[in-house]
Amino acid sequence: MSKHYNRYTVTAALPYANGPLHIGHIAGAYLPADIYVRSLRQKGKDVAFICGSDEHGAAITIRAQKEGITPQDIIDKYNKQIGDTFKKFGIAFDLFHRTSAPVHHETAQDFFKTLNDNGEFELRESSQYYDEEAKQFLADRYIVGTCPKCGHDAAYGDQCEKCGSSLSPTDLIDPKSQITGNTPVLKTTRHWYLPMNKHEDWLREWINEGTLEGREHHTPSEWKNSVLGQCRSWLDQGLQPRAMTRDLDWGVKVPVEGADGKVLYVWLDAPIGYISATKDWAASQGKNWEDYWKKADTKLVHFIGKDNIVFHCLIFPILLKSHGEFILPDNVPANEFLNLEGAKLSTSRNWAVWLHEYLEDLPNREDELRYVLTSIAPENKDSEFTWKDYQERVNNELVAILGNFINRAVVLTHKYFKGEVPVAGEFTPMEEGIVKEMKAIPLRVEKLIEQYKFKEALIEAMKLARLGNKYLADTEPWKLFKQDPELVKTILNMSLQIAANLAITIDPFLPNTAKKIQNMLGMESLDWNQVGNPELITAYDRLAPAELLFSKVEDKVIEAQIEKLEKTKISQAPVEPQKDETTFDDFQKMDIRVGTIVEAEKMKKAKKLLKLTVDTGIDKRTVVSGIAEFFAPEDIIGKQVSILVNLAPRKIRGIESQGMILMAEDKDGTLSFVSPTSQIAEGGIIR
Repeated sequence: MSKHYNRYTVTAALPYANGPLHIGHIAGAYLPADIYVRSLRQKGKDVAFICGSDEHGAAITIRAQKEGITPQDIIDKYNKQIGDTFKKFGIAFDLFHRTSAPVHHETAQDFFKTLNDNGEFELRESSQYYDEEAKQFLADRYIVGTCPKCGHDAAYGDQCEKCGSSLSPTDLIDPKSQITGNTPVLKTTRHWYLPMNKHEDWLREWINEGTLEGREHHTPSEWKNSVLGQCRSWLDQGLQPRAMTRDLDWGVKVPVEGADGKVLYVWLDAPIGYISATKDWAASQGKNWEDYWKKADTKLVHFIGKDNIVFHCLIFPILLKSHGEFILPDNVPANEFLNLEGAKLSTSRNWAVWLHEYLEDLPNREDELRYVLTSIAPENKDSEFTWKDYQERVNNELVAILGNFINRAVVLTHKYFKGEVPVAGEFTPMEEGIVKEMKAIPLRVEKLIEQYKFKEALIEAMKLARLGNKYLADTEPWKLFKQDPELVKTILNMSLQIAANLAITIDPFLPNTAKKIQNMLGMESLDWNQVGNPELITAYDRLAPAELLFSKVEDKVIEAQIEKLEKTKISQAPVEPQKDETTFDDFQKMDIRVGTIVEAEKMKKAKKLLKLTVDTGIDKRTVVSGIAEFFAPEDIIGKQVSILVNLAPRKIRGIESQGMILMAEDKDGTLSFVSPTSQIAEGGIIR
């Protein structure tokens, strides 16, 4: 279905203001949204690009309680950090808002009142978990337990983050309160429910057919299979009424009588944050916010991760349609998850590449990360980020292909023509073929972006750089200049035209790089309407000095990042549980003494074993110990150790071992001797 739109409302999932951003967040929702919006703006489209921090979830109050501060302290800290990080990374929101803003509370309450006045809610009594020690009802995220579907033992009351299943608190096996750790009890409370089951028919038609009230709305085949599949699965199982209020002190107060101590459910509150943010932005721009949410010629697109599909494709559309004035999304191009170095990203385990740390550790490399994350985008399945892959893509693609081409084109022009753009002569079939591709490639990029296929679009855009490199390699202007300078003029003019078109084409993906190329070439703008033009650069114009677009990522940089992750892995490694209880009498049977290693040698054909002679004060005896991977024989002679001397002798690799050296093992498997802190006479008893 081809439809003309006069404006675009593009939203990116509201990040929780209870922690920093990591690369999984960026790859999942924010970078794809930014590429899409930058592409629209290049064409001069009217766009509202909206985001903000979600500041009312139970996760925020939990974080505040753990840190001993107020929820306001938490949201102020992370709203600023997240907003600043987005800005530094180049995610170009029109407004980064917050759901604690007065305009949001007012908008959300008005929305709720309209739905309530229209009879869209049902007031119901239900049993909800209550923490008797904390004396409060527990929101879904205040409850953890075992997922009934996958067995994960840290599932939340609304969702299992391991298998992605949507849950209710009563689904959990062995539920516990996150506040006190106690087992909660069920207690009667009253809430406003959204009867989702009453909306199944039109939702099924809207999801499956793309029609709304008998009119074409969107094309379902343009939606991702994962999005359609999750929606259809919910519809096939039958939708259930869902409470739209919660018993909490922190959040948007329910604006009706008898609702003291209750706030709006976060999945009613948060999406309305898109609307309240648009209100604030429109007011600052002298625009009418309603045009961006209520006019049929506006295209609404939500960029999210796969864990938010149901809320944006079923619950929020029900709320919008029930209100009676709002448009529904044309597409919800949700991404899958990004993994890190062979494991799932985890904020709780600190297994992440935090964006603000990346910007500090690798300054001025924003576009490098944008490139890599787009190249491995989890558009249709989970993907993986590794630092080695990051290094290879930057060095072998950005440096060797894109940066190399631009540098050669500009440097050669300075070398042979003093930086003045030469006049092109007559084109050969080679140049005619290049002009054809120079026009075709951006059109393919444009179409792929419109289809939300950003990974493919970037691959296509890079073909312009490959085209330019091949052209220079085939023509070798550095060899031709002395014999045919006129032909070199044509070659370099054409190379600069490719470079100019490349700057326009990569601008949505690599905005900083595109700007550098624009400045070097003296281009007035990066207007998409000019792309494909073989005369973007005017003869006789003077180029700015050549500037290297990218530098190689050295091994030491990557090793430092991998080491940082390894330290995280070690610090998060589980401690071995306590062994079965023993008795004092059993302990008394062990004769542990201080001994000194007087001889040490490696054992043949045994990588892990050392043959030690230990002076125990009783005698000098042989002990075979599995410490060869950590200690060289010559380094431990004279070392005082703890040795279990009354252990029954045992033959190891043909040698009788007469005792056991006590070792301490770190989380990463590293061994250390258990030794006295000062010199002790051999035979000293350890009690």
